Amino acid sequence: MAPRDLNEPEPSFRQSVDLMFNRAVALMDLSPGLEEKIRVCNATYTVRFGVRLRGSIHTFTGYRSVHSEHMEPVKGGIRYALGVHQDEVEALAALMTYKCALVDVPFGGSKGGLRIDPRVWDEHELELITRRFAYELAKRDLIHPSQNVPAPDMGTGEREMAWIADQYRRMNTTDINAAACVTGKPAHAGGIQGRTEATGRGVQYALREFFRHTEDMRLAGLTGELEGKTVIVQGLGNVGYHAAKFLSEEDGARIVGVIERDGGLFNADGIDVVALHEWMMRHGGVEGFAGANHVSDGSSLLEESCDILIPAALEGTINRENAERIKAKLIVEAANGPITAAADDILRRKGTVVIPDMYANAGGVTVSYFEWVKNLSHIRFGRMQRRQEESRHQLLIDELERLSKDRDLGWTLSPGFKQRYLQGAGELELVRSGLDDTMRTAYQDMRALWHGRDDVGDLRTAAYLVAIGKVAASYRAKGL
Repeated sequence: MAPRDLNEPEPSFRQSVDLMFNRAVALMDLSPGLEEKIRVCNATYTVRFGVRLRGSIHTFTGYRSVHSEHMEPVKGGIRYALGVHQDEVEALAALMTYKCALVDVPFGGSKGGLRIDPRVWDEHELELITRRFAYELAKRDLIHPSQNVPAPDMGTGEREMAWIADQYRRMNTTDINAAACVTGKPAHAGGIQGRTEATGRGVQYALREFFRHTEDMRLAGLTGELEGKTVIVQGLGNVGYHAAKFLSEEDGARIVGVIERDGGLFNADGIDVVALHEWMMRHGGVEGFAGANHVSDGSSLLEESCDILIPAALEGTINRENAERIKAKLIVEAANGPITAAADDILRRKGTVVIPDMYANAGGVTVSYFEWVKNLSHIRFGRMQRRQEESRHQLLIDELERLSKDRDLGWTLSPGFKQRYLQGAGELELVRSGLDDTMRTAYQDMRALWHGRDDVGDLRTAAYLVAIGKVAASYRAKGL
């Protein structure tokens, strides 16, 4: 496909998704009818409801979009933000379809949003609003364990998911699988360990897999390991914070820049992400933090030299205006749609390697899938096999120690080995193992096309090809 004219208007988020979709299907042998069926959004529901708050009735507008039902239930988060609108929700629902297909999670794509600033309302008021929104969606089967399963997104979290789950139970008192109507719940309320940090953990696993392939690193101008690599993170919310925390603490990466609403921070020697996060929780922003230099124009840090840039906030962060000045060798899209289609063209021409959003932030939906399966099976992962696994390991340790003693071999087990080896996998370990396997497999599917076809020049196109191919196969199996 020919490069876009840079004099054209900046494409919207939805237009960017469609343009990237079109770029991929141009390389596929799909009938026009099937191509259109995959591309279009099946349905979008707009709900307007009133809630009596502070002595008067306030009317709120919410959306739930269902992009594809090639597999059911459909899956996708609910975000709370004043900027929520129909086009955004439909674009996010489309990304969810492709994301689920790419990582082999058996869901169709959906997304929801409520036009609200959650910071304006106190906790009790937010609960009333959330429960009424859940009621409006659930009575239309837009929240249902076997039809439509929401999750957290920007502006929502465990608390809101617990309210939604409880509201659904009140409306469906005999549904034994009611807990599976929504994912991202607190662990003590039907959730699963590891879900809160799942998207950030997925970003870490995506980068680890990228750094296992020397050829891929060479294309990005990188060598060695993650340790010591400089990282700039835009958005220190749930995803950005956990990604930065894990990369710095576990992989030795150096977080040199953080961009937030009230500016940015830069420290070439590295920023203590945990200390910064605690500061932000107390003060509401990054300004005043003593561990780095404050920059009032935080977006300017996007253009600083670094090895890895992680946009983890809103869509359209990297666009036609700044793409040419981006110096990062590798960009990891931890947010949905942070690079516009026009910027993507520029970055590809520059040779910047981009790990695309539909893969990089798939950790959340992957662990949501594990939570959904847990809720349907009504048993936590590891409960049946953990102690049996430990017993089998104990047999081996006992035999090794017996051989050493009886034959006077003069060796002993390394300090700490026995304890680590004997510990069976619990729910958290199994969740991490499943997520790691998912991210590795999906990356290998993408890179097989990236390196195997001359007409596939980037990971994003490869990701779309893999995902669309799986959706098309599903539709064909249904007789379409």
